[in-house]
Amino acid sequence: MKKFKAILNLFLVMFKIGLFTFGGGYAMIAVIERELVERKKWIEQEEFLDMVAIAESTPGPIAINSATYVGYKIGGVLGAIFATLGVVLPSFTIIFIISLFFDAFLELEWVKYAFYGIQAGVSYLILSAGIKMFKGLKKTPLNLIICLSTVACLLTLSLLAVSFSSIFYILIGGVIGLAVYLVKYLKEKKTRQDELPQNEKGDNE
Repeated sequence: MKKFKAILNLFLVMFKIGLFTFGGGYAMIAVIERELVERKKWIEQEEFLDMVAIAESTPGPIAINSATYVGYKIGGVLGAIFATLGVVLPSFTIIFIISLFFDAFLELEWVKYAFYGIQAGVSYLILSAGIKMFKGLKKTPLNLIICLSTVACLLTLSLLAVSFSSIFYILIGGVIGLAVYLVKYLKEKKTRQDELPQNEKGDNE
């Protein structure tokens, strides 16, 4: 019974996120963080950053991947199913209804102006999510270099109207992080090997 309530609560939270978050994708990050980290406290801030990195690096929308991750952590396989269903159901239902009279829907003047306002709001949500994630990021030299370099490249390429997929930013960041880890690992391994003869000599004495 307790697990059922947890799964139902998980479904309702994800349904709320899916229903009231316009813009999808990056715009949902700020809302997901507020609900999962600040209000429900289901995950910690650092784990949330890792979750976003994993969700963005794997195929599929970030909201669905995040919902699946949190759902599995809270309620196992059943939790993952209901969390994913909760975040998908609102948008699926609304889009299905709109698709029935899509052309007439777009011709409505008030709908066009509503979309203009939504676009502005989505821009703020994306910016807000980026600022919050940066605040929670460990301020190591590597993280700062990758973050600032990505922003600089993004702005430069956007101003020059050069098409460059966001996937490449993720892959390049992952490769750099992996390369730094391997270099660090090899240095530590070499240090242990250099210290080993000295320790053995000291034991013999």
